[in-house]
This record gives sequence, C-alpha cells and structure tokens, in this order.
Amino acid sequence: MENIDTDQIIPARFLKAVTREGFDQHLFRDWRFDSNNKPRKDFVLNDKTFKGKILVTRRNFGIGSSREHAAWALKDYGFDAVVSSFFADIFKTNALINQLLPVTVSPDFLKKLFAEIKKNPQTIVNIDIPNQIIEIKNANIKEKFPLDPYRKMCLIKGYDDINYLLNQKFDIIKFEKQRKNDFSI
Repeated sequence: MENIDTDQIIPARFLKAVTREGFDQHLFRDWRFDSNNKPRKDFVLNDKTFKGKILVTRRNFGIGSSREHAAWALKDYGFDAVVSSFFADIFKTNALINQLLPVTVSPDFLKKLFAEIKKNPQTIVNIDIPNQIIEIKNANIKEKFPLDPYRKMCLIKGYDDINYLLNQKFDIIKFEKQRKNDFSI
C-alpha cells in the first residue's frame, strides 16, 4: 500500500504507555487482526512466508501525526529497517533516533524489489550502512541511499543522542579546561 500513516502503523488507542516495550502486539493492529482479535490470513505480516528484519513498503510511509510510537512499534516487532521510495520527514527522524533505518530508494528499485520478493519470498536484501548501499542479492541489483552522516555514525555505533554526547565527554572536558585557561587573568 501507499500512504501509510502513523495511525495505521500504531493506532492511537494503544498509545497509553511511555516505555518502548509492548507496542509490537499493536503494530498494524487493525490490518493484522479482525474484530475478534484473530489474525487475518490475508495480511502479509501474518504470513510466515514473509519474515525478516526489513519491512518493504510502498511510497509515502509514516505520514500523519508525529508519533514516535510508530518507530517503537516497528523496532519492537523486530524490524531494523524500512524500505520505501518516500518517507515522511518526521517519521524518518523518529526512526533514526530509535535505531530504525529508513532506506529511501528510487521507485524503479522499489518496483524491482517487490518483483523479486513476489518471485521468491526468501529474497535476501542486504543493507550496507557504511557504504549506504542496498542490494537485492538474488538479482544482484544495487542502489545507493541517502543517510545523514551524524545519524549514520549513530547507527553504526549504536548511539542515541545521549550516548553520542557521553562519548564526547573527555573532549568536552578538555575543551572547557582550555577555554577556561584562555580567559584566565
């Protein structure tokens, strides 16, 4: 589908928790389960044929309200990356802050990826963060994807913004001492 908003990713009625755990059970809740809370057989995440750590979606993913819970739900479910030809900016930021990689690919690459997955649900997709390359292994099709250098470093090192600052502690102390010495009389 195209145009998946954050309320479809994690419905608002499940936003009562302030910790990041437990949202996986409500990911795409209204699509995954019927009114009796039984899994819908026709929903892709309920089909064991399709499994993995990369969610492949159509264009315009994560639109709507600024809901960090959407990234929490995807991570809690087990996804490490989401591939689409377009992400809402707020979703993309929330995803990166939560160690969920939004991989923006061209519409042509996305079309080829869906075709390969349809042909073989066991298609292997590799995402090389340092080189910013996504590859469809079976088809040997590759494409570079954009990634902010700071967020790239955080993903590689497993940092959030606080971890990054803590990692800079000694450089900050050194700078502060030098600055203090520069202004002493």
